[in-house]
Amino acid sequence: MARAVASVATDDSDAASGFVLDEGFERFSQVDDVFSRSSWDERIRSEKSAKFYATYRRPLANWKSAPGFQQRDYAFRNAAWHVTDLIAAFDGESRNRDGFLDPLSALQDGPDERIQIGTPADAAKEIKHIAKAVGADLVGITAFDERWVYTERFDPGAEGPRPNPLPEGLEHCIMIGQAMDPDLIQTAPSALAGASTGLGYSHDVVVLLTLAQYIKNLGYEAVASMNDTALAIPLAIKAGLGEYGKHGLLITPEFGPSLRLGKIFTDMPLAHDKPIDFGVKQMCNMCNACSKACPSKAIPDNEPNNRLHNRSNISGITKWSIDGEKCFGYWSKINSDCSVCIRACPYTRDYRSRRNRVWLRLSKRLPKLALRLDRREGGGERKAAVEWWPVEIKPRE
Repeated sequence: MARAVASVATDDSDAASGFVLDEGFERFSQVDDVFSRSSWDERIRSEKSAKFYATYRRPLANWKSAPGFQQRDYAFRNAAWHVTDLIAAFDGESRNRDGFLDPLSALQDGPDERIQIGTPADAAKEIKHIAKAVGADLVGITAFDERWVYTERFDPGAEGPRPNPLPEGLEHCIMIGQAMDPDLIQTAPSALAGASTGLGYSHDVVVLLTLAQYIKNLGYEAVASMNDTALAIPLAIKAGLGEYGKHGLLITPEFGPSLRLGKIFTDMPLAHDKPIDFGVKQMCNMCNACSKACPSKAIPDNEPNNRLHNRSNISGITKWSIDGEKCFGYWSKINSDCSVCIRACPYTRDYRSRRNRVWLRLSKRLPKLALRLDRREGGGERKAAVEWWPVEIKPRE
């Protein structure tokens, strides 16, 4: 299957975002996403990958005896995904899942008359107010950037590409961040930890649909999107939510890398936020916690570069890149998403604690000392899944 990509010029705002694009930059096709490839690419498609997806859709025939992978662990994980799965199948075509292969479609048309809400800065303030009121943990706004929009979407029925249309005039992108439960993440790798992912997406879909419908009710266009349509992390960085980490994830000052992202493209005039710098790059340059902890060895401990592991990497950009084939291979092996890199990251901590907020400030000024403190305190250590549950039960024989 051929790559469907197109070269796009760089942007002057990239420096502030930490992007280093070269002449070989090519927009990405969702066909080459590792999850899409698991449907059509014999290189990674297997009985294990099929079983991995099946565990989310129907009960397992045999539960594992290992803590974290027992029946109630999977029961909670799948329950956490339930709202997202209901919305994903809203259009009746479960093969093209809303929020993952298509924008969220459970929206009503708005009126023809538009309400003007002061200046773009006023409108942005109101959008953030509404987003927080309906449950968003983080919200930032940036300009629409075609470079991060997929050149095409993936059609699992045809096992190939299909168009990725967006209405004209969507000049703004609202980025939403939903925190993942840190106590669940500490049990990774486990099916129990997978509940934090499902809950993140299920909360995300409620916020995105509510906020998008509000914008449409004001008379503007709004396209709500989770993992479909465009790459979320570059847009989140430009919207000021956080910085890029060695593990290929967004790191935020509020939740570290422990969050899920969603986005809304709109023509509502909105003021934009700016990228932030709180020391992530210098910390990642000296930290190898995620690389060392990764069970599949998918995270190299090296400097940012533009080398490609395989076709699931975007071309022509200097950054830290993970090997998606190795990563997904491990997910298939354990029948759940992994999250070990999130657990191991020094930035994954509860910032409601004053001690952790002090650590965050220290990490920018004295990263070596902050890293030593994190390791001395046992940062990133795995928590036994049985400790999360309030009642201990014996697994079936």
